[in-house]
Amino acid sequence: QVQLEESGGGLVQPGGSLTLSCAASGVISRLFLMGWYRQAPGKQRELVASITTRGDIVYADSVKGRFTISRDNTKNTMTLQMSSLKPEDTAVYYCYLREILTDYWGQGTQVTVSS
Repeated sequence: QVQLEESGGGLVQPGGSLTLSCAASGVISRLFLMGWYRQAPGKQRELVASITTRGDIVYADSVKGRFTISRDNTKNTMTLQMSSLKPEDTAVYYCYLREILTDYWGQGTQVTVSS
């Protein structure tokens, strides 16, 4: 089955930057959706950004202008460049992939924005 591996999480000060990466393996289909979700303590998991194979992108309103999602279809990798980070961005960030309506999730990487 598909496996997703996230990396890049950590502690960063408010206003700082951080880049998350996700590597997908075991994908058979040429066309698949990828994205980033996050979940803060006591809150529902929410979409941060998603990107299709052709490059169509959706951002959550709370991250527009601050986060940038991208993917490399040859390597099956995806990145999330985060800047101007706020304490409200603190959450576990999950890599997501959908192939033929089957959902796959990474184990998550912690992002903490604090002084």
